Amino acid sequence: MSRFARVRSRTDNLFYGWYVVSAAAGLQALQAMLLMQGYGAYVAVFSEEFGWSKASLSGAAALQRVESGLLGPPQGWMISRFGARRVMYAGNLILGVGFMLFSQINSMTTFYLCFLMMAVGASLSGFMSIMTTIVQWFERRRATAMAYTQIGMSIGGMLVPVVAWSLVQFGWRETAFASGVIVIVLGIPLIALMKEEPEQYGLLPDGRTPGDVADPTTAAAGGARAVESTRVEFTPRQALRTRAFWFIGFGHALAVLVVSSMMVHLVAHLKEGLGYSITGAAVIVSVMTAVTLVGQVIGGFLGDRYEKRLIAAICMFGHAAGLFALAWGTSLAWVAFFTVAHGLAWGMRGPLMQAMRADYFGRRSFGVIMGFSSMVVMIGNVSGPLVAGITADATGSYKTGFTIMAILAGLGSIFFFFATQPKPPTPDPRDANDTSVPAIAATGA
Repeated sequence: MSRFARVRSRTDNLFYGWYVVSAAAGLQALQAMLLMQGYGAYVAVFSEEFGWSKASLSGAAALQRVESGLLGPPQGWMISRFGARRVMYAGNLILGVGFMLFSQINSMTTFYLCFLMMAVGASLSGFMSIMTTIVQWFERRRATAMAYTQIGMSIGGMLVPVVAWSLVQFGWRETAFASGVIVIVLGIPLIALMKEEPEQYGLLPDGRTPGDVADPTTAAAGGARAVESTRVEFTPRQALRTRAFWFIGFGHALAVLVVSSMMVHLVAHLKEGLGYSITGAAVIVSVMTAVTLVGQVIGGFLGDRYEKRLIAAICMFGHAAGLFALAWGTSLAWVAFFTVAHGLAWGMRGPLMQAMRADYFGRRSFGVIMGFSSMVVMIGNVSGPLVAGITADATGSYKTGFTIMAILAGLGSIFFFFATQPKPPTPDPRDANDTSVPAIAATGA
């Protein structure tokens, strides 16, 4: 049976793109549970067992963000050259082995080396490769598809208490080694489902046929505009010349400033600042990510119908309000307000970031464009955990660091508000085959 027939047989009743979304959500859940959001539980354990400072432990998270940002452009090229699925297979193996080695660390040096290996594996098998694939399968329902994909991240966050329970019951070494096994055993079959482009299998994005047109009932609400925008293809060089590329990047950076710091320091703040146990703090993380899941569904629905940039701008105020409540509040009511405000803002905004880039710049060079965007977003990813950790060491609490980040998050709304859709690019012979990293790097961007 040909590969077209195999895929077609599985899409008689359901567009195969939704199988891709389901597999992507599973991969996101694994990484969120075991590494991205689960790492906060390790921070609390390592701080107590080894006596390492919060700044040192934050440095590992910052290193992961630096690696992700610097790896972005070459990863975009690798995806373009070898295909997202091959890149994901390699990254999944690196991540699994990295977890196993992580279980054997006994010094800050080995801690950083193993964490860097895990970070490389997570990047190659994670967000960029996944989103590049999703973009190929959806246009009209792109925000919804990305929202459903990121629901996996929320599910993973809801399972952080399982990681915390395992750390208490079995120890962090056993938990880390088991995590490596789980990543490899479950990751391989999920990646196998991540077919790369619908056209390779005789399909079109959204399950359309060549005669389909935009649904007139959604045209007035922006649905037709989203489909039409994907017909405009920017090369990486052309995208880098637009204001939208940089404004989306700076707004996204200020958003992840908050998100990345919460992933690393929320459990420690709840434990040390508010007197929660590790397990109790992990429950708060679980509730917050459950709220995030609700926000993702709402964000996907709204993003396919209204201006994504305006929704993102409003969400930045939710991030800011949540951080202020967490920084200055001492009761459960303020913690609850934070979980709702931050969780909804994160969930609604998250799916819109890559959907906006794909709507504005098209599908053809999306991986490389996203790779260069990651270098901008890296600013927030790196500085968030470091600011929170350094100020906590200096002042004895997270209040100052969280307040600074809340102010910056509020200011970030300005970038999204002015990130309007760019005009179609003017043809330029130099841009004809501009998909390689060296050509883009030569621009100095």
